[in-house]
This record gives sequence, C-alpha cells and structure tokens, in this order.
Amino acid sequence: MARGGRSPIAEVPSGGLEDCCPPILAAPLHESEAGELARGFAALADPARLRLFSLIAAQPEGEVCACALVEPLGRSQPTVSHHLRVLYEAGLVDREKRGTWVWYRARPERLEALRSTLAAMSAAADAR
Repeated sequence: MARGGRSPIAEVPSGGLEDCCPPILAAPLHESEAGELARGFAALADPARLRLFSLIAAQPEGEVCACALVEPLGRSQPTVSHHLRVLYEAGLVDREKRGTWVWYRARPERLEALRSTLAAMSAAADAR
C-alpha cells in the first residue's frame, strides 16, 4: 500500500519495466527526432496543408507551380503561400524559384519517415 492507505495505480512487475510496458519503437526517439517528426505531423494536421501536399505529390511531372494550386484549393493566394511555407519549413516539400513563380515538389523520404513512425507505433499497439 502507498502512503495514506491508498493502493498504487499500477505496480511494476518483479521482472522489470520491460515486462510491463514494451517500447513504442525499436529504439526510443531522440528529442531532436521527435521534434522533427512532430513538425511534419503538425504541418499535415491542417486539412488545407494535407490537401496541398496531396496535390503536389500527385503531380505526374513531380512538381507544380504555386500559381496552379490556388484554384484547386479554393483559397486566396496569400493563404496558399502561407500553407506552402509551413510545408516547406516542415521539410515535406522542396521549392525552387523560377522567374516570378515558385515550383514545389514533395519530399517522399520525409513522408516515409512519418509513415514508418506511425507503422511502428501501430505494430507496437497491435502486439499488446
């Protein structure tokens, strides 16, 4: 019994913490890795940015001019530019200025990092 006559919520089994709570991933995330992944997830958590990212990633040529994203998204050009900047700062897209326009392309390796993190967490949850 814990102090005050109340029983603890959970006790660690005699075999140690590993028997009680298996790790979420094969190895714990370093603080910098967690921060980088969180920026990617946060950027994609907004419906407009998720849609923008899908529009960019779906381009057969692999890239698209920012000018072509305003109409399909149905938002103003400044709003689209803001969301594109957030995607860029999260490392989900690359950009290249050509004349007065900026062209965007998805970074599949960053998306794969997010996907594999979710898959590892899902596998750990399924194993329980």
